[in-house]
Amino acid sequence: MKNWLTPDWPAPAHIRAYSTLRHQGVSQGAWSSWNLATHVHDSAAHVEQNRELLVSALQLPSEPVWLDQVHSDRMVLLDDDVSGGNLQADGSFTRHPARVCVVMTADCLPVLMTNRAGTEVAAVHAGWRGLAAGIIEKAVQCFQCPAEDMLVWLGPAIGPGAFEVGDDVRQAFMQTDPMTDSAFIASGHDKYLADIYALAKRRLQAMGVNAVYGGDHCTVTEVEHFYSYRRDHETGRMASLIWIEAAPFFS
Repeated sequence: MKNWLTPDWPAPAHIRAYSTLRHQGVSQGAWSSWNLATHVHDSAAHVEQNRELLVSALQLPSEPVWLDQVHSDRMVLLDDDVSGGNLQADGSFTRHPARVCVVMTADCLPVLMTNRAGTEVAAVHAGWRGLAAGIIEKAVQCFQCPAEDMLVWLGPAIGPGAFEVGDDVRQAFMQTDPMTDSAFIASGHDKYLADIYALAKRRLQAMGVNAVYGGDHCTVTEVEHFYSYRRDHETGRMASLIWIEAAPFFS
């Protein structure tokens, strides 16, 4: 059984990117088994073991820079000194070889980004609040390359058949882009099924990013592989990671 997803995208060979699945780790019960989050009431010792396993299994060049995710539009530049512990942000960006960008999700959308040259990378946590606030736009603006030179992979998130929201969520997007109405299907009185993948793609395309891959999983219905907060409430978190593999020409 495989323990992570690898993006199917034409990124350079020295760009390493993965999204973990829920199996392989040591956590028990609601967090079984590869929970990587410290904030979900899992055993701290188990989370530490799971993070050590992550570093070993994926042969990470350094400890990932874990974020304190707050559903914002804040990006952190990992080329700066980030030795102060967890950072309140919902995305990280780097041009620094061997520095690992990571976000955690369990229904929200993980977005991994690189440029075609493989000199810039970012990882983004995009729940609906972050999407509406502009986290995608902030991430794209971090890149020095033209938008048409970017590659984006949409990792596993809640699928369009499972993401029921109220009209307040729909209006949060409609206020800035009325055309996003196509990403919402009425499912009852003031209720809609939202397509978070379509919402992200529209924002990327509006920024000029058209090379978008992934977006074909549902964390709610694929019970064996993914944690889902909406499905289980008390549960673990997967990690989506990206980094630039160190090479002689980067030194």
